Amino acid sequence: MRDRLAKTIADICKDLFGTDVRIELTRPEEKFGDFSTNAALQLAGKLGTKPREAAEKLAAKLREDLGDQVSEVTVAGPGFINLKLSDRALFESLETAPAQRYAGQEVLVEFGDPNPFKAMHVGHLYSYIVGDAIASLLETAGAQVKRLSYHGDVGLHVAKALWAMQKSAEPPKGDIGRFYAEGAQAYERDEQAKAQIDALNAQIYANDPSLKELYDQGKKLSFDDFDAILKTLGIRTDRRYLESESTPVGMEMVRRNTGKVFKESEGAIVYEGEKSGLHTRVFLTSKGLPTYETKDLGLAELKHKEYPQVALSVIITAHEQAEYFKVMLAALGEIQPELAKKTKHLSHGFVSLSSGKMSSRTGEVYGAGELLADVAKAAKKQFPNSARDMQLGAVKYAFTRHRLGGDIVYDVNESISLEGNSGPYLQYAHARARSVLQKASN
Repeated sequence: MRDRLAKTIADICKDLFGTDVRIELTRPEEKFGDFSTNAALQLAGKLGTKPREAAEKLAAKLREDLGDQVSEVTVAGPGFINLKLSDRALFESLETAPAQRYAGQEVLVEFGDPNPFKAMHVGHLYSYIVGDAIASLLETAGAQVKRLSYHGDVGLHVAKALWAMQKSAEPPKGDIGRFYAEGAQAYERDEQAKAQIDALNAQIYANDPSLKELYDQGKKLSFDDFDAILKTLGIRTDRRYLESESTPVGMEMVRRNTGKVFKESEGAIVYEGEKSGLHTRVFLTSKGLPTYETKDLGLAELKHKEYPQVALSVIITAHEQAEYFKVMLAALGEIQPELAKKTKHLSHGFVSLSSGKMSSRTGEVYGAGELLADVAKAAKKQFPNSARDMQLGAVKYAFTRHRLGGDIVYDVNESISLEGNSGPYLQYAHARARSVLQKASN
């Protein structure tokens, strides 16, 4: 669709203005349309005219020649042209057989990544739904996709949860996230609790056997809860990686390459990203503890050993990690250039509540299971006979309707409303599909 549209615009520019223009179609903010082009700015420079005049003339011709392929053609700013595809064009693009770019090739897609001992919140739910959609698109392009996830089963968050579990009068059961929330709040407010939790964290990294039984119980409860949610959503995970697996591998990679890729700085081991136009980041602290960067190096190596023939390895996280991944991949590029080239990081926006951003750090989150239960409750109230698949479709539509990369302000009451104009996710998705199909048949 993009290539065909670009060629059409280039041909129109040639016919209308008698000059060749290199058409680049970018993705504007969702509210402005599906594609944007700066063709008019290029034309103005070549013809010596005002960009806005060239844009208005080109836009008028695009409306005429593109016909029912676009529903809107608008001029913005000094001469940018935004285009919104019609329902017919969208339907026709679905009918066209997609290019089998990855036919027969193995592709890894890592997404979701909730940490055990903490609740899976709506941000993780978004990552799972979007990641699964991207994996399905790659499968449509012929790829043999392995769906992966990566989980922090060591670290301070585990210590906070274990501290609260140790103090509980009852054995751990049910929602393990409540223990993390209790420990997280104590860590912020109580100096004695903070010292105890820090000591527990050191014990965890040292694999203290006295913690094993409680630790294993907590981890199992977490993953049982995650698996139940994924089963409900119909999302599979082919391989689950853990930080306890990747940490020793990453630490060995850093130590082996210190003096070549990494250097010592005030007792820590760092990567000087400035040489790659980035920034310096710590990989091993002055206490010898690994950072997330080191753990992700180890994860990349683990994936490579298990799936050595992959054509592409995609990692999907929130965009707050975008700069961090640039540094990690730059370091990986100096250690294993080919592996770094195959690795692509895609970032998505934050999911926040209309009442304010959720805080995973303090445990005050809106849980993924809670959201699914609320949607089911609202659907049954308004449509007693509504199927579970339709309810889940409403949740998935609420997330995938947003373009990847933009933040989502999630209003709980609006998201579970199946009537009205502001949040009718289930009804709107059905009406939109019906509109596309109806116009395609005319």
